[in-house]
Amino acid sequence: MEALKQGADTLFILLGAVMVLAMHAGFAFLELGTVRRKNQVNALVKILVDFSISTVVYFAVGYGVAYGTHFFVGAQELAAKNGYELVKFFFLLTFAAAIPAIISGGIAERARFWPQLIATAVIVGFVYPFFEGIAWNQHFGIQAWLKNLTGAEFHDFAGSVVVHAVGGWIALPAVILLGARANRYRKDGGMSAHPPSSIPFLALGAWILTVGWFGFNVMSAQTLDKISGLVAVNSLMAMVGGTLAALVLGKNDPGFVHNGPLAGLVAVCAGSDLMHPFGALIVGLVAGALFVSMFTLTQNKWKIDDVLGVWPLHGLCGTWGGIAAGIFGSTAFGGLGGVSLGAQTLGTLMGVAWAVVGGLLVYGVLKATVGLRLTQEEEYDGADLSIHKISATPEREANW
Repeated sequence: MEALKQGADTLFILLGAVMVLAMHAGFAFLELGTVRRKNQVNALVKILVDFSISTVVYFAVGYGVAYGTHFFVGAQELAAKNGYELVKFFFLLTFAAAIPAIISGGIAERARFWPQLIATAVIVGFVYPFFEGIAWNQHFGIQAWLKNLTGAEFHDFAGSVVVHAVGGWIALPAVILLGARANRYRKDGGMSAHPPSSIPFLALGAWILTVGWFGFNVMSAQTLDKISGLVAVNSLMAMVGGTLAALVLGKNDPGFVHNGPLAGLVAVCAGSDLMHPFGALIVGLVAGALFVSMFTLTQNKWKIDDVLGVWPLHGLCGTWGGIAAGIFGSTAFGGLGGVSLGAQTLGTLMGVAWAVVGGLLVYGVLKATVGLRLTQEEEYDGADLSIHKISATPEREANW
């Protein structure tokens, strides 16, 4: 029976890892559909190579930083218990690799290729797992301190803060340090629109992310005996809440409509195992509204050229999700309880502060040393031709 349980748990978390791995295709197509055609190839290549760099670095360094263990032992030891620890690494790797995938959308169309890979290695090797270890592995006694102070530990079941808020808030200084795309904002105060190159690809990316998210959230239980249908239904309700809010506030704009479900899913991750479905619906509605309003504000008023809106979508909605778990996870709002609004607020603010500092250091040093941005000519030609020497639809093929 023990062998059967080990095998079932290994298969369970492996399926979760595969579902979240598939989400990276969603990141790729969401970015591909949003950027201009001259940058589509770059979007696809970045996501795949970032994931590959993340795998090596997280295996060698990052997983050890977060969980105090390593894989520098014999294969026989690694294969114990059906290789469950290895598959657990695979699952958690897909979370870690989401950080550079999130950042990629914000810095699209004008970032150099190799400096971003260096940033990926540092972020996945140290910046992200440092806070991951605090939130999910009791590092430095911070969770115990929060429990003594507020009566509960910081709760983030599936990464609203640990993954999404951290990724979004790292991306913000990267976007600001890079500066806006050429001709995006004119000196007279006007703006040049850079509309999505392909709504169908944008929608495909959103749908792949949405489907994979049920592996992201449900499989965060990590063992089969802890699986919860509540997580699945709460994820569903937050998803539709985000969609409907984005539909109304975004005035039926397809870009907003397809990012709405992602906003809801980002926000519900933290408390998806605690909330009542009606609470999850409200969390999603707020997240969808937050994304639309803040995306519009950052782009049009503050002139922050965050191409995919990753700071509003992941940074702000993830922050909202961390705090919302302390509200709608409480018994007063129909939740299971065991959470504290104080602990959720403090833990979320810690994650945000660490992400901002990490983003400023990593991208600030890179800008000062090797540079972050394509030259004016390279940006005009597009990242596809400048970096990869081929376009998404080569002219000689398009005419056949």
